[in-house]
Amino acid sequence: MAGKLVVVSNRIPMDSKPSGGLVVALHEALEHRGGTWIGAHPDRTDAPREELEEVGSGPYRKLAMRLTKQEYEEYYLGFANSVLWPICHRRGDLVHLGRDLISTYLEVNRRLARQVAKVAGPEDRIWIHDYHLLPLAHELRRLGVSARIGFFLHIPFPALGDLAALPQPEDFAMWMAAPDLVGLQTRSDVARCLEMFRSDPRAEFLNDGTVKFRDTQVSVRSFPIGIDPCSFARAAAEPLERDPFGPDMKGDVILGVDRLDYSKGLPNRFLAFGDLLASRRPEDRRVSLVQIAPPTREEVHAYRNIRSELEEIAGRINGEHADLDWTPIRYIHRALDRTRLAQLYRRADVGLVTPFADGMNLVAKEYIAAQDPDDPGVLVLSRMAGAAEDMQSALLVNPYDVTEIADGIRRALAMPLEERRARFEDCMAVVRDTAIGHWTETFLARLDSAMPTLKLRHRAAAARMESANLGEDRLDETVSEER
Repeated sequence: MAGKLVVVSNRIPMDSKPSGGLVVALHEALEHRGGTWIGAHPDRTDAPREELEEVGSGPYRKLAMRLTKQEYEEYYLGFANSVLWPICHRRGDLVHLGRDLISTYLEVNRRLARQVAKVAGPEDRIWIHDYHLLPLAHELRRLGVSARIGFFLHIPFPALGDLAALPQPEDFAMWMAAPDLVGLQTRSDVARCLEMFRSDPRAEFLNDGTVKFRDTQVSVRSFPIGIDPCSFARAAAEPLERDPFGPDMKGDVILGVDRLDYSKGLPNRFLAFGDLLASRRPEDRRVSLVQIAPPTREEVHAYRNIRSELEEIAGRINGEHADLDWTPIRYIHRALDRTRLAQLYRRADVGLVTPFADGMNLVAKEYIAAQDPDDPGVLVLSRMAGAAEDMQSALLVNPYDVTEIADGIRRALAMPLEERRARFEDCMAVVRDTAIGHWTETFLARLDSAMPTLKLRHRAAAARMESANLGEDRLDETVSEER
């Protein structure tokens, strides 16, 4: 179809060679189709700016919005990550409401909408990403933008009861109804979204499965995100001169790779490993847990708390079980290169992924993609991760049950080769079927088939005028007023 692709996300890649599965996928989509990527500049400014700033060069445009320090604190750290993030991850007890947070969050989205409206034409497709920009589609419609708009939420869709913790809970459904297409990670997320609409008197369900909300119509679908399994497998299989964990690593290795976030279930993971060590016999093989947990949002109080708790548990377990030539828990509080990670995945006997809540969790898919098909490791996966909906051949565990996690690790370490291969093959089929390129293509194809909002509003206005016996010459005027 005609028109360009306009991607809008909280951040944009600032260098010419982006890294990371999602960033690479969006980069390739824009590179192939042409278009524009809009997001927040990593550097703050002293005062709000109405104009976007062009950054870098390449096959598509990159435009950056500058946030002030106050906006960063109230929009990003505040409402997005101290209100929306805990609500979506079932941690309403960690919600931190401030008087100005919602107003700043809305104002940033309104300013961004004004900027996007200057860039996007009626034949373009606008693809908005994640919880930082929930109201953006609604604000674009208020400005009269008629282009097709898609929205994808990368984190879990909140439960209906948790939405009550929002300062204006009725706005959430209005925000979700503004795009033509809402993409969510799992079928369970779709069910929660439809439950929200079902409970709202402003919404009704149409025969084609779409939701009519006042005079807008939205389609809600599951698009499970993935990785590029071929490139990840190549990186993992590169020949190595020594053990990627170091020459002194002996015995079995359990690997966890997570941002240091309270949603990842890391304290329970460490406690489960401690239970495993407590039942260990002197003649048993040594087993080590390597946890890579890069810092994130350390300005938020809840994140500082999780770091302190994790370091205390790791220190206590190591103090009880370590030997002069063995440290049971290796805790690395920084990010590692993607190629190095792929090699660590391949070497690890067990991949341990135990979040309390997760939109998808690409670490689970990366671990599987990195395995040697002839001698694969075993994925121990939380039932609460989005990846578990399709990766049923992983060892699924309850992340709240420390004993069950420990039992899952024991079972993984003792699993015979034939069973490991069978489980790997089933999980690898899921990884291939949900590859990142497929995710991009299917979402955009579905967005292309959506009826543009302007046509819907034109149709609704025509129906109302017909019932009121209005003249056809007032049709455009009526639509314009509604916009």
